[in-house]
Amino acid sequence: MSTNDEKTAMSVTGIVLLGAPAGEYDRRVVLLTKENGKISCFARGARRQGNSLMAAAEPFSFGRFRLMAGRSSYIMTEAEIDNYFGDLRTDMEKACYGMYFLEVAEYITRENNDEAQILALLYMSLRALEKPAIPARLIRAVYEIRTVESEGELPELSESEREKMDPAAVRALLHITQSPLEKLYTFGVNESVLLQLEETAGRVCSSFFGGHPFSSLSVLQAMR
Repeated sequence: MSTNDEKTAMSVTGIVLLGAPAGEYDRRVVLLTKENGKISCFARGARRQGNSLMAAAEPFSFGRFRLMAGRSSYIMTEAEIDNYFGDLRTDMEKACYGMYFLEVAEYITRENNDEAQILALLYMSLRALEKPAIPARLIRAVYEIRTVESEGELPELSESEREKMDPAAVRALLHITQSPLEKLYTFGVNESVLLQLEETAGRVCSSFFGGHPFSSLSVLQAMR
């Protein structure tokens, strides 16, 4: 590769948040990366059968991507995928949860911003979705609360709110907001506590997202 090519190319670690048709054979891809935050790029020929980028340009694909700077956008030239999250692609309900998580990450992240924490949270949450032992409803509540907390927008519980909640729900909230990510999905709750966590998550999301519509959430709600 020439010196000029080396200057315009970069390798990033990230996950595909969005993949949409662009033209006859290309795909427009939105990546959430560890190094450069959110990046939009094009995968040339990714809609052609047998193209090396065909699977890599689909949502959920996590790995390393090589990008070239074009005139007005980045071009994806290579990809080495570590995890396609295949279990989510074959389960309609879990796929909707996963797509909702991707939509949230796409909505709150920015280009050239440090989004490593959100990327790690998203990856751990998708991995948790693949585990049958963890209820998807709990994963969603945890993901929502931790996301808002990560953005510095999670309000503290008032004394009156604490008194109304089950002590187990209060402990669960502390775990969600303070645990290292690798320990985040290592607890279980009963139905009563789960309902309280869902109520809390719904309240903080309503405030934080301001009623922004998430298409996959609408599908999920219709399914339930």
